[in-house]
Amino acid sequence: MMQRFLVKRSLPGINSLSSLRYFSQFSQSQSSSLQDNDFPLPKLPPFGYSPPPYTGPSADEILAKRNQFLSPSLFHFYNKPLHVVDGKMQYLFDEKGRRYLDAFGGIATVNCGHCHPDVVESIVDQIKRLQHSTVLYLNRAISDFSEALVSKMPGNLKVVFFTNSGTEANELAMMIARLYTGSHDIISLRNAYHGNAAATMGATAQSCWKFNVIQSGVHHALNPDPYRGVFGSDGEKYAKDVQDIIDFGTTGHVAGFISEAIQGVGGIIELAPGYLPPVYKSIRKAGGICIADEVQAGFARTGSHFWGFESQGVVPDIVTMAKGIGNGIPLGAVVTTPEIAEVLTRRSYFNTFGGNPVCTAAGLAVLKVIEKENLQENALVVGSHLKTRLTELKDKYEIIGDVRGKGMMVGVELVTDRQQKSPAKAETLHVMEQMKELGVLIGKGGFHGNVFRITPPLCFTKEDADFLVDGMDYTMSKM
Repeated sequence: MMQRFLVKRSLPGINSLSSLRYFSQFSQSQSSSLQDNDFPLPKLPPFGYSPPPYTGPSADEILAKRNQFLSPSLFHFYNKPLHVVDGKMQYLFDEKGRRYLDAFGGIATVNCGHCHPDVVESIVDQIKRLQHSTVLYLNRAISDFSEALVSKMPGNLKVVFFTNSGTEANELAMMIARLYTGSHDIISLRNAYHGNAAATMGATAQSCWKFNVIQSGVHHALNPDPYRGVFGSDGEKYAKDVQDIIDFGTTGHVAGFISEAIQGVGGIIELAPGYLPPVYKSIRKAGGICIADEVQAGFARTGSHFWGFESQGVVPDIVTMAKGIGNGIPLGAVVTTPEIAEVLTRRSYFNTFGGNPVCTAAGLAVLKVIEKENLQENALVVGSHLKTRLTELKDKYEIIGDVRGKGMMVGVELVTDRQQKSPAKAETLHVMEQMKELGVLIGKGGFHGNVFRITPPLCFTKEDADFLVDGMDYTMSKM
């Protein structure tokens, strides 16, 4: 029998802080009686590692310093911020040694697992020899990693520029597009996220409503969202909007088009099937180049392919990447064709730290670990199992409106009404709080803040996936 939720109609409209306070009180009352129920309490899978005792300052002391000395724009998950002091593979540990399953850190930075020994060893070995030298001198670390990275790319994507982050990579990609084409017009998607610098904020559009920085020459196309979009899963109908922008919003000549294959911050939204091929055709016909933002979907995360764009059967002109590329090390990259790359020789472009020996040594180690441990196959097998189990949960609870994604990039959208698709914002915060109490860490995203972003390190196991779903099932059974 499908379980139904009684939800106060006023809740979806209240702000996140109020929602958090409302449900934190409810969560505290539930936490004390977690086992006063016939539903079995999920248990973390066994793991053969315990961190050394922590002897540093308390969470309260750290929070006080953070509030005093760091930017007020910083935010944290959970009513009581988690104090993380140790990490090993897919697990994190707090100051008391309690273990948490990290089902979000993969999208943040970690692909191979926290403190993977091979990656750590590579970084330590390099930093003992040479921490930094610019590309004005020769060093094998940057050239070896470039060669390995290019071997993973399709077509004529053969030239690499290294940066320090995804934001910087996307900024550089858009600048290259404008220089190469002589046009200023960039088309991106509503609900996209491409970074937090000026140009990338302009391209980011709606996924984070605070990032509505106006940039000249940026046009936002209809989002090809199969769940909430006006054309459902018909990618070709959404693609026509890009052509309309070219025809009626520009001179007919554009610099380029940038998009993620799966929108991460936007709520783990896969682009509607068949969307990118006609879009790429329109852009190239208008003299533009096609940019694939693989900062979150790249490096085997989707399981079926190494890069997210491959699922749409296209080959971009520029690919950007970061986050998982260095497994926690600040590293990003732009990969393009020799012809397009040549345009930067007409300008003076230089990056002080991009491609330094330590970061590129880490990047090469990550590629080797992905291959050695068959992490792409693991992402496909475990990710499929995770999505199947979450879909079964959707059949059980009406509050789950949609389960989507690929491999280890899965989204679960909560709604108070399936027909109206009303965002269940407060309920999302509540489930996150309760799952943390059980030992599961998941992310949150989407324009309405009502989508769970489940993006673990690629070493995630079926047992981990089962524990996560059992924890969500347990929490929802008590609402």
